[in-house]
Amino acid sequence: MAKILNIETSTRVCSVAVSIDGELISLKESHEKNAHAENITLFSESVIKKAGIVFSDLDAIAVSKGPGSYTGLRIGVSTAKGFCYALDKPLIAIGTLKSLAAGMIQKQENPHEYLFCPMIDARRMEVYAAIFDHRLQAVKETEAVIIDESSFAELLDKHKIAFAGDGAEKCKAALESNPNALFQDNLLPSATFLIDLAEQHFSENEFENVAYFEPFYLKDFVAGVPKVKGLK
Repeated sequence: MAKILNIETSTRVCSVAVSIDGELISLKESHEKNAHAENITLFSESVIKKAGIVFSDLDAIAVSKGPGSYTGLRIGVSTAKGFCYALDKPLIAIGTLKSLAAGMIQKQENPHEYLFCPMIDARRMEVYAAIFDHRLQAVKETEAVIIDESSFAELLDKHKIAFAGDGAEKCKAALESNPNALFQDNLLPSATFLIDLAEQHFSENEFENVAYFEPFYLKDFVAGVPKVKGLK
C-alpha cells in the first residue's frame, strides 16, 4: 500500500492530506490568506500524527505543481522537495487544474453530461484555465485566458460546462447568463483532489527529478515596485 503525503498550496488554500492506498486518512487545511509558510509544516506534522504513522513510513510526497500563486507554489514545492531529500522518498507532481477538475467530477451529479473548466485567479479578469471531459481527458490545454461574455462560446454552444475555482468566482458575472454554464460554487483546490492522481502516478512509477523539478508557473513572476523608501 502506498502511503502518500499530499500538499496543495497553489491558491489561498493551504491543504495537506495523508492517503493510504488511494484513500484519504487525514486532512488539515486553511483558507487563511498569506499563511502558507507558517502552516504547511505544522499541517504536515498534524496529518502524519493523525494518520497513526511517522514520516519515515511515507512512500512518496505529492505536490500540486501549478499554475497558481507564485509564492504559494514556491512554498509547497520547496516543502515537498525538502521532505523528499530528508526522507529519501520520490516526488510526485500533479497539475493543479487537473486535480481541481478531478474534484469537480467527484462532486458533480451525472458528470458524463458535462465538460469541466477549473479556473485559478490570475490578474484582473485573467484566469488560468483548462477544460477536461468526465474521464479527465484534456479538451483544452492549460492557458491564461482573459474572460469576457464570449469566452468559451464555441464549446458552450455545444456542451454543458461546469466552472469552479477562485478564477470562476470572479468571472461568474460574465458567463452565468449562458444556460450551458454551471458554477460549482465554493469549490477550491484541496489536497484531497490529489489523492487518486498521486496513487496512479505512484503505481506507474511516474516520479520527478527532485533536484531539478520546478513549479509550473505558466507565466513569469513580475515583482511589484518596492514601497519602502530607498529600495528600487
